[in-house]
Amino acid sequence: MIHIVFEQANVDTLQKAIDLDETLQGTIVEIKDDYAVGPLHQLATTEGYQQRRDWWQNLLSNSPYTEQLAMVDDKLTVHNLLKTLDENEDEHVWIWVAQNQHDVCGYYWLMSQLKNYYGRVHVLFLNNLPFINEKGLIFYPTHLSEIQSKEFLKAKKLVREITLSEFEVDADEWKKHCNENAMIRVLEGGKKIIAKEANYFDKDILAALTNDFQKLNKVLNNILSKMKVQTGDVFLVYRINELIAEQKIMFQGNWEKGWKEIELKNFVAS
Repeated sequence: MIHIVFEQANVDTLQKAIDLDETLQGTIVEIKDDYAVGPLHQLATTEGYQQRRDWWQNLLSNSPYTEQLAMVDDKLTVHNLLKTLDENEDEHVWIWVAQNQHDVCGYYWLMSQLKNYYGRVHVLFLNNLPFINEKGLIFYPTHLSEIQSKEFLKAKKLVREITLSEFEVDADEWKKHCNENAMIRVLEGGKKIIAKEANYFDKDILAALTNDFQKLNKVLNNILSKMKVQTGDVFLVYRINELIAEQKIMFQGNWEKGWKEIELKNFVAS
């Protein structure tokens, strides 16, 4: 069995569940890119994939994650996955998808490449299923990593084979998003992904600023703790730079020295 997840935190959580339940034994594979943001135009081609990598390279420069791009090669990950499936006809795939746009967009991207393995690919959609948290209270997780390891006994009951119809429909859905090539994609529930303009998160950013300079990391923490629809800090900094260029945010510091040197505040016209 091969388990597919879409965040490093999910890898750790699922491994703990596997340690408790031998029926889940298998290899865990992580799809690392966040396909909920950034360009998707002709992503299936070498040129389109390189365009996306170049976009991420620009965003990651001067960030705390400058080495991260070298660790992200989802095309190679899928190549190795397909190779394993070709060499072992008894191997099956379980795709774990939580109720967030990061997982669902990753699912769509992956699904578009697995049609030839119909009958061997399964999915677990964790939408609208209640779980018990560490305090014994019922909650609806938006990320796999929020689920207690012992609760995976419930989660695994959701597994089902992906139908031939889904392979067709979901591949078409992903093709539509690639053609739209929006900068942001958000989840409206279930598997429904909606394209949004690049400025979609700007209101969250501006709401976290004051008329006094604040450290960038403090601003990011404030944004991430309050925003209803989550995205990554790297994408938020990308938008902050766009808002600086539009004279909606003032900054001081040297970007080349890293995020820790940057302070932000509301733009005040002189």
